[in-house]
Amino acid sequence: MSEIAATTVHEAYAFACMRCGYGWEQAYEIEHHVDGSNNDFIIYKADGERVPSPLSRPTCMNCGGHVVRIMRSGRVSTVQRTLFPEESGRTEDVDAREREAAAPAAAEHHWHLSDLLHPFHRK
Repeated sequence: MSEIAATTVHEAYAFACMRCGYGWEQAYEIEHHVDGSNNDFIIYKADGERVPSPLSRPTCMNCGGHVVRIMRSGRVSTVQRTLFPEESGRTEDVDAREREAAAPAAAEHHWHLSDLLHPFHRK
């Protein structure tokens, strides 16, 4: 029996593994459903595939660790653009870049925690 979602929202999150330093971003389709007993439930999908909630027990895609920092989308890609501006090749304003980073089409990016934290180090 196939159920149709009552509503679907799009969210994107940035993740950083505190064990190995791996960083990535992932966009999700979050489907809100109501079952036959009128109970709400949620289904998460990434790239069209059903996945567990990224908020309940995130798993590092690199080392399998579960000590993962979850941040708002765009954190990984914003730091990456700061560290390597020549790779972005764009002169868009910050708001446009944040909208782009939050778009579901910006599915997945991978960086290391040291890259994310580098701009915050004091000398």
